[in-house]
Amino acid sequence: MSKGVKQLKFSKYLGLRILTWALTIWIGVTFIFFVPRMFPSDPVENMIGRIQSRSGQMDPVEMEALRKTLRVQFGLEGSLMEQYLSFLKKGLLQFDFGPSLMSFPTPVGDIIKTYLPYTLGLMLVTTVMAWLIGNFIGLQAGFRKHRLSSKILEAVAICIYPVPYFIVALILQIVFAFILNWFPLQSTIVTMGGFGMFIRSLIRASILPAISLLLLGTGWWIISMKSLSGTVAEEDFVLYARYRGLPETRIGRSYVLRNSIITQVTALAMSLGGVFSGSIMTEIIFGYPGVGTLIQKAILQSDYNMILGCITISIVAISTATLIVDLIYPLIDPRIRYS
Repeated sequence: MSKGVKQLKFSKYLGLRILTWALTIWIGVTFIFFVPRMFPSDPVENMIGRIQSRSGQMDPVEMEALRKTLRVQFGLEGSLMEQYLSFLKKGLLQFDFGPSLMSFPTPVGDIIKTYLPYTLGLMLVTTVMAWLIGNFIGLQAGFRKHRLSSKILEAVAICIYPVPYFIVALILQIVFAFILNWFPLQSTIVTMGGFGMFIRSLIRASILPAISLLLLGTGWWIISMKSLSGTVAEEDFVLYARYRGLPETRIGRSYVLRNSIITQVTALAMSLGGVFSGSIMTEIIFGYPGVGTLIQKAILQSDYNMILGCITISIVAISTATLIVDLIYPLIDPRIRYS
């Protein structure tokens, strides 16, 4: 095949994937734009109610002027279509979501920047660790499924994975935070007092959430990888490799792993892109100061801008992670081509 034909195929492949990526993001942000506007509460009226409760009654003319100003700042001025087009221009293209209702007049972007590193640090580290550990154990359990150790590991994973997440999290809290008092019941991160104190408090506050995520995450990866590798291990090309006398280590690495890992890489990309949605339950239970907690507060206080900001970033992250995986598939499995 000539170089020009290969470049043409790659261009078509890339163009289709980018079009799919853009369409997915557009559909997602369109959905989350209209859903909050179905809520019965009005964020502008909530803000005016707060102001009145603190400063007493306001002059009707001043109140109307304030109401108009707030509607402009919260992107609620004009018809629904005008609001939508303004959101696409500012929010999606510029990531400018306006001020937050909860922390008015602080911009949504500034608040997300404060909370985002905690969520990324916790969720990315635990997701990648669970993926590596789970796939390693799952490969052993599937490729060498007749060994006693493989059966034990599989049984443990099967027992852990179906347990609801909040049950595991609450058990960890009761045992290690309430009874043993080794860790704080609610995560507390000290930002004052120097970098060393900040790191110590961050690690101490992150251990229980990380353990809870690792336990259930690793269980899922073990089960899925065991199923995939066990199926591949029965294929004719693996049996032929054994008849040739190739070492079991090489068969497991070059034949079973390479043919089982594609699905797991896709699932990892989806997990990495969805760290924001996956953090909500964790951060609520442990009081962890991340984007999940921010989303919960925004929903309870009808903070349209904050909801749009957090979920838009999540949609873009998931779509981008999937796009990257689609583009690097041929590097993982040479049988896949850009066609």
